[in-house]
Amino acid sequence: MPTVSLNKMIEKLDLKNLTPDIATDGIEISSPDINRPALQLAGYFEHFACERVQIIGYVEYTYLKNQDKEEKLKNYERFMSSKIPCVIYASRTEPDEEMYEMARKYHKPLLFSNRMTSPLMAEVIRWLNVELAPCISIHGVLVDVYGEGILIMGESGIGKSEAALELIKRGHRLITDDVVEIHKVSDDTLVGTSPEITRHFIELRGIGIIDVKTLYGVESVKETQNIDLVIRLEEWDKDREYDRLGLNEEYTEFLGNKVVCHSIPIRPGRNLAIIVESAAVNHRQKKMGYNAAQELYRRVQESINRNKK
Repeated sequence: MPTVSLNKMIEKLDLKNLTPDIATDGIEISSPDINRPALQLAGYFEHFACERVQIIGYVEYTYLKNQDKEEKLKNYERFMSSKIPCVIYASRTEPDEEMYEMARKYHKPLLFSNRMTSPLMAEVIRWLNVELAPCISIHGVLVDVYGEGILIMGESGIGKSEAALELIKRGHRLITDDVVEIHKVSDDTLVGTSPEITRHFIELRGIGIIDVKTLYGVESVKETQNIDLVIRLEEWDKDREYDRLGLNEEYTEFLGNKVVCHSIPIRPGRNLAIIVESAAVNHRQKKMGYNAAQELYRRVQESINRNKK
């Protein structure tokens, strides 16, 4: 089961640690969901999702202010002694002394966010869904072209990195070169990102490693991108029939999700950057309901029908 460290969540979501004396090292989060412990703080612990991040909002905060101290301590004891990873207080709320006491007793970190409760919940769930999603690593290049995530695949040395570099010079953005980490966020969405060690780097044979962010600026790179289209580069085979119309779409599969895939034969003189740009725009056009191949087919059929009359 994938996990993410609490320290990483604190850093990425800009959370304040209200209990710096309690170590957060080694605390791992395994559930992408969150829990608002209103019922638990009222004394009901049946079906308590204690493995989730716990978020206390304004409703829980005002309820606790008016709760009997003895009852509150009893519920705090049961709540904090469970296997919760942490408690986050949303904006306008703060822990009382009894909560601090139980946090120190059971070594449970108390965190704070400036965000309001609903936006905080949405952001925590979004971030955890990406971090804890099923993940695989593949060989390829991922670029953002006109807002479409284009995954370029092919044999080593076929020209993937060179195509990506030309796209960057034309104003598009690099997500990752050589290794693409693919996360299955939902049954419809795959998100690609780069391993931290190679982030923003491109390898060019004969030149070596270049830092895209340093050479071309921060607008030339991006950390994550949905994968919308796969372009597979392959050596030209004169004996093979290639699709020239595009009426029937081909797909490739990652983690059970299907993604539209185009196989592009490589010959000297073909401008890969322009081909990738055209594929990205054409794919976006299809998503908006217009298919050029189907339009051509319709015109041909109309012309044939007119000539028969």
